[in-house]
Amino acid sequence: MVLSACETGLGDIANGEGVYGLRRAFAIAGAESQLMSLWQVSDYGTQSLMARYYENLTTGMGRSEALRAVQLEMIEAGGQYSHPYYWGAFILAGDWRPLD
Repeated sequence: MVLSACETGLGDIANGEGVYGLRRAFAIAGAESQLMSLWQVSDYGTQSLMARYYENLTTGMGRSEALRAVQLEMIEAGGQYSHPYYWGAFILAGDWRPLD
């Protein structure tokens, strides 16, 4: 499950219950993994990151490996999108292995 909109990885903390949010809802619903953002992100930067992420997945990379590879590509490319603001918001939770 990819949740590329802004702040999809955030939720409300409930005492004794943990964090309630989209990540928990999708995990309970059976999503093997969730890729989500922790802060407001650039539309163009996100589009670039997601396009490369999906390309990496189709080559057989694991989910976390695909994300890390595209983040490193963005850093190495230099320029505006090498700043962590554009790629650092995205985290992967759940199954890290390649898609079946």
